[in-house]
Amino acid sequence: MRAPARCLILFLSCALFGSGCGGPAVDLTKGLQINVVDTGWFDAGIVDGKNKLVPTVSFTVKNVSGEKLVSLQMMASFFRVTDTSSEWGNGLLNVAGSEGLAPGATTPMLTMKSPLGYTGTDPRADMLKNAHFVDAMVKLVAKYAATQWTHLREVPIERKLITE
Repeated sequence: MRAPARCLILFLSCALFGSGCGGPAVDLTKGLQINVVDTGWFDAGIVDGKNKLVPTVSFTVKNVSGEKLVSLQMMASFFRVTDTSSEWGNGLLNVAGSEGLAPGATTPMLTMKSPLGYTGTDPRADMLKNAHFVDAMVKLVAKYAATQWTHLREVPIERKLITE
């Protein structure tokens, strides 16, 4: 392959994949501000004849860095507070695609729910009062472009029912 063709391929790759090709790296622990608005147990309906509740977190993300963050993703990993070494469930969300999250911009409200939770025959509100109920927490991590996942925040899940 000729040198000009190789340069063109390299240039296009850098343009498509953003950081890692000369753009300044952003420390997401300092460049993102996570504002947790609400946590609780979402009423996921009836599964196999039983009520299902799943841990849920709602938050906004603000880019407080001076760089546009392209292909920004968030992951929420849910854990029981009695076993924070074994992930219970997770969710992945594209926060900003190729258009990126501009410096100073804040996302609309984002909500992430675990696919796993509790099922039971008790009324939903009573499930939260059950003696065997174990509280949960969520770890929020983020990445942009080709960077590694960065741990941003841990939040306890409030023991309350969320229906919407």
